[in-house]
Amino acid sequence: MNNILCIYSRFWLRHLVFMGAGAMGEIKHLVVVKFKEGVVVEEIIKGMEKLVSEVDLVKSFEWGQDSEGHEMLTQGFTHSFAMTFDKKEDYAAFQSHPNHVEYSATFSAAIEKIVVLCFPCVLVKPTG
Repeated sequence: MNNILCIYSRFWLRHLVFMGAGAMGEIKHLVVVKFKEGVVVEEIIKGMEKLVSEVDLVKSFEWGQDSEGHEMLTQGFTHSFAMTFDKKEDYAAFQSHPNHVEYSATFSAAIEKIVVLCFPCVLVKPTG
């Protein structure tokens, strides 16, 4: 198994324990990456878009590519991906969903560096 995938899997397991039973509200899953040289990023993004469209547990999905950051601040990271889940149980179910497990191998193989954060959302300023 790819080392990044192992680290990623251990990370989310620790994070679910950290979030504990008291966490309420939506859960945001934020992934920031630097892709390996030569990776066709568009194919990776299409695969992720396909994944989230097939798994109803994902409430929303957004992604973006850095366009304004200074190298000193971005530390080489180029893309971010954010998924929202209604509750931590949905996030946990997504992590073990067969489509996610299968796609994670492809995604992990394309990653040079990764940061993953999962947290209960605190809405300060609603849209609209």
